[in-house]
Amino acid sequence: MINGHTQLFGIIGDPVAHSLSPAMHNAALAHLGLNAVYVPMRPADLADAFRGLRSLGFAGASVTVPFKVAIMDFLDAIDPVARKIGAVNTLVFERTGAAIRCTGHNTDWLGSNRALAEVIDLAGRTVLLIGAGGAARAVGFGLIEAGAHVLLANRTEAKGRELAHLMGCRFIPAAELSLIRADALINTTSVGMAPHADEVPVAPELLPHFPVVMDIVYAPLATRLLREAAARGCHTVNGLTMLQYQGAAQFTLWTGRESPDAVMRQTLLAALRERHP
Repeated sequence: MINGHTQLFGIIGDPVAHSLSPAMHNAALAHLGLNAVYVPMRPADLADAFRGLRSLGFAGASVTVPFKVAIMDFLDAIDPVARKIGAVNTLVFERTGAAIRCTGHNTDWLGSNRALAEVIDLAGRTVLLIGAGGAARAVGFGLIEAGAHVLLANRTEAKGRELAHLMGCRFIPAAELSLIRADALINTTSVGMAPHADEVPVAPELLPHFPVVMDIVYAPLATRLLREAAARGCHTVNGLTMLQYQGAAQFTLWTGRESPDAVMRQTLLAALRERHP
């Protein structure tokens, strides 16, 4: 029941109606019997939206595209790894007397690391990262935090070299991909998502060079990349696992409680099947 004591959480983005986060977080909150609600919000103006979250007493919020970088200008503090990544996807509001302080975090890297940790110990391992966008930054810096050695490949070489330099890792030109062997490969691009569901970011014949293959795309759940990898005997990790675990990290930051992982997973799968039968 929503009443005067209900804690407020939500997600800001544009677009945001497609987000699976409200279903996941509301199911987790209800499962633990917490008097709280999580709502999707599409702000007309980010500065006004942030002031609204603070003044209305929100306890926390998720931040998605296109606001993950711009939101940083409004925060009182930023977690060190989020600052390295250069993007924030989680806001935590804390009240001390009349003052309200907001700290920005990034849980995308925690989600990717935890998803990978189910099949591989990252410390000392070599991982080939495909892509050079915001997701690649979060996943890449997360891998480095875990002690992995990162190699980076990207379709646009200039952008790829720029991110590789920023992360202090080696850039791999497309012509050299066939020479690379690594413990894992991670696709952080949108290749494999509709309307490009039949495409793969690397040639399928190269996949046996990577015992573990992860795709951050979660719709479809089994992308062509993951199907091709599984057919060649690779361990595969889907994007829904990363989505769940980044949400679990948010949940704990906001509530101080351990996330109900099984409930969150089941809710995400049900929501995904409903939207993509």
